[in-house]
Amino acid sequence: MIQAEKKVMTTQETAARFNELAQQEKWFEIHNELFAENVRSIDPSNSPYFGNAEGKAAVRKKAEDFVGRIEAFHRGYTTEPVVTGNHFAVAREMDVTVRPHGRVQIDEIMVYEVQDGQIVLEQFFY
Repeated sequence: MIQAEKKVMTTQETAARFNELAQQEKWFEIHNELFAENVRSIDPSNSPYFGNAEGKAAVRKKAEDFVGRIEAFHRGYTTEPVVTGNHFAVAREMDVTVRPHGRVQIDEIMVYEVQDGQIVLEQFFY
């Protein structure tokens, strides 16, 4: 029996799927579906929120820790991705009340690197 090969998504296809899920605020589905096992997550060195994480489980825990501290989600918006080569970027704006910082407006650029149809790097600039 010949098994069909799974088609590897292009960066454009990965970005489109990311956008589809981001517009629905389905961030953990993005993690489950699009992140590689060896994904890395990088925040600015002076971030009051987070540092860096490596590996799918650690990156997910970083996100879960942030979501767990959100007391109120007032507004969120993610732009359409801009794709070039094996990277894509989106702008994200959030108005949230988060422990212990209170209500904050987070305006960021999120850059993703794709290899073999999976996200291997996310980097945040805010």
